[in-house]
Amino acid sequence: MASSSLFRKKTVQDILKQVEKRDADGHNALGKHLTARDLTAFGIAAIVGAGIFSTIGKASSDGGPAVIFLFLFTAIACSFAAFAYAEFASMVPVSGSAYTYSYVAFGEIIAWIIGWALIMEYSVGNITVAISWSDYFTGLLESGGLQLPQWVQMDFLSASRGFNDATALMQGGKEFVNLNPALQDAYTAWTTSPVLGSFHFVADLPALLIIVLITALIYRGMKESRNASNIMVVVKLCIVLLVIAVGVFYVDTANWDPFAPNGVTGVLKGVSAVFFAYIGFDAISTTAEECKDPQRDLPRGMMWAIIICTILYIAIALVLTGMVRYDQLNVGDPLAFVFEKLNLKWMSGIIAVSAVVAMASVLLVFQMGQPRIWMSMSRDGLLPKRFSKVHPKYKTPSYATIVTGFVVAVPALFLNLTLVTDLCSIGTLFAFVLVCAGVLVLQNRTDIPRGKFKTPYVNSKFILPVLIILGLVFAFGYNKKGTMDFITNETQINSSAAIITSLNKEETQKVYNYLVTIDTKNSTDETPDLEHLLSQYQHDDAKYAAVIAGLPIADTVKYESGFSLFKHKIPMWIFLIVLAGLSVWSFKSNLSLIPLLGLICCLYMMAELSVWNWIYFGIWLLIGLVIYFGFSRKNSKLNYVIT
Repeated sequence: MASSSLFRKKTVQDILKQVEKRDADGHNALGKHLTARDLTAFGIAAIVGAGIFSTIGKASSDGGPAVIFLFLFTAIACSFAAFAYAEFASMVPVSGSAYTYSYVAFGEIIAWIIGWALIMEYSVGNITVAISWSDYFTGLLESGGLQLPQWVQMDFLSASRGFNDATALMQGGKEFVNLNPALQDAYTAWTTSPVLGSFHFVADLPALLIIVLITALIYRGMKESRNASNIMVVVKLCIVLLVIAVGVFYVDTANWDPFAPNGVTGVLKGVSAVFFAYIGFDAISTTAEECKDPQRDLPRGMMWAIIICTILYIAIALVLTGMVRYDQLNVGDPLAFVFEKLNLKWMSGIIAVSAVVAMASVLLVFQMGQPRIWMSMSRDGLLPKRFSKVHPKYKTPSYATIVTGFVVAVPALFLNLTLVTDLCSIGTLFAFVLVCAGVLVLQNRTDIPRGKFKTPYVNSKFILPVLIILGLVFAFGYNKKGTMDFITNETQINSSAAIITSLNKEETQKVYNYLVTIDTKNSTDETPDLEHLLSQYQHDDAKYAAVIAGLPIADTVKYESGFSLFKHKIPMWIFLIVLAGLSVWSFKSNLSLIPLLGLICCLYMMAELSVWNWIYFGIWLLIGLVIYFGFSRKNSKLNYVIT
C-alpha cells in the first residue's frame, strides 16, 4: 500500500450520505433528542464541576487571587477553539468530534492519532472526576458520622508518594500533626492498609462506585442522561450562586494582597488545573448526531456554556481567595474547606452535597462522550466492529459504553489526581490544536459544503507579526531576567521542600547542624523543623541563595542545571519554533486570525505543562500507532476504496 494511503481522507459529502442512510433505515442510528438548551446544559454540566469544586483550590494556591487572569485567558483560548469546533460541527454534524474533523482535514493517520488522544482525554478526565467525587462523598459521610478507612478512599499512588514525603519531612524534625492534611491522610492510608507481602492494598473504592452507576445510566439512553444532567445542572448552579452570595460577606480584601504572590510563573502553574475545567465543550461536539438541529444548536450551546462558566469561575476564585489566604487552598475540596474554616458548617454541608451531584453530572457528560468516539472510529473500521454496535432499544453505543466503564474504573482505583489532570489536559489541548489547524487547512477549499456557521474571517497576515513583536517587547522589557535565564539555561535553586525530601538521614543532620550555626533568631531549638527553618529564608531571594550555597550537601540536590533543567524547557522551545513557522504560513496564506489564535493559545498551554506529560502522552501515541499499523490500517473502510 502506498504511503500516501496514510493520509487518505473522508469527504464531507460521503459522511453526510452515511448519516442519511442510517437515519433512513434506522440501522445503528442514534436517537435525536437534544436542543440548544440541552447542549448548553451539557456544557455547564461538564465545565462546572471538578474545576470549581476541586482543582480551583490547587490553582489558587499556586497563583493567588491573580488566578482569575488564568481563567480569563483560558476562556478566551477555548472560545477561539470553540469557533473552530462550531464550524466543523456545522459542516460535519456527526459523532466523533475532533477525530471526524481531522479525517476530513488531514487524513486517516492524523485522525487515528487524534482519536487515540481523545480516548486518553476522556478516560483520564473521567478518572479525575471520579477521584474528586470520591473526595467529596467521603467528606460528606464523615460529616454524617461515618468514617471510612483511609485506605479505601485514596489511590495507591498518592498514598505511596505521600508516605515517602511525610517520612522525609518527619525525619527532618516536622511533627506528624504539623504535616499538611493531604500528607497525613496518605501516611495513615499507607500504614493502616492491608498488606500482602510487600504490596499495600490502597484503592479508591467510592470512585469505582460512581463510575459503575453513571455507566449504567448512560447505557440506558440519551433522553435519560439528558434529563438527569439538566436536573443536576439546576442544583449545582443554585449552590454556586449561593456560595457567591454568602461568601462575598466574608471576603477580607487583605487576603488579596499580594494579588500575584508567585508572579506570572505561579499563575501559569495552574494551567492544567484551570484548563481541565473548560474541556466540557469538547464533549458537546460528540453528541452532534443526537441533536435535532446540530448546525444551528451546537455553536450556540458551546459559546453559551463557555460564557456562563467563565463568569462563575472568576466570581468563585475571587470569593475563595478573599475568604481564606491563597496558600491554604491546596485541598481536594476547597469550597467546603473555606466555609468550615470560618465555622459555617451548615454551608460546608450544603456544598458537600451539591459537589457530589456536580461531580456526577461532569462524569456523566465525559463518560457519554468517550463511547461515541470509539463508535465513530469503529464505523470507519479503525476499531473492531463491536464498538459501533447500537442498542436496538436504548439507541446508545452499548458495547463501547460498557468497555468505557471498565477502562475508567480500574485506573481510578490506583492513579492520583494531579497525574490524570495533566494527561487529560494535554490530550484535550492536542485535539484543540488540530481542530483549529483543520479549519485553517480547509479555509480556502471550495469543494467542501459549508454549514450554517462559519468563523468570522480576519486576515492575520500582519496582525500575528505585530502580536509576536509585542510579546518580545514584554519578554525583554518587563521580564528580562526570566527571559534571559530561559535562553541561557541559568542554574535554578530548588525549593526548600524539594531539598528536604531529597535528603537521607545523615544529610538531614548535616543540614540541621549548619542551620543552627546561622540561625540569628535563635528559634532553632524551639522549632526543630528543617523545612520551616529553611523556608523562612525564601522570602528574600538573595539571602535564600546564600543559605543554599552554604548547605553541606551535593550541588545536585541544591540546584537544577544542565540538561536536567533544560529538559523542562523543551515544550516551550517546541512552541516557539512552531510559532515562527505559523507566522510564515500566516503571511504566505492569509490565514484566518481566530482559529490561528486558538491554535497558538492551546499550543502555549501545552508548552506550560511539564515535559513528563509530553513524554507520557508520546508513549500513549506510540502505543496507538502500533495498534494502527497492526490492525486499523488494513481494516479501514477506506482500504476498500483506495488501494
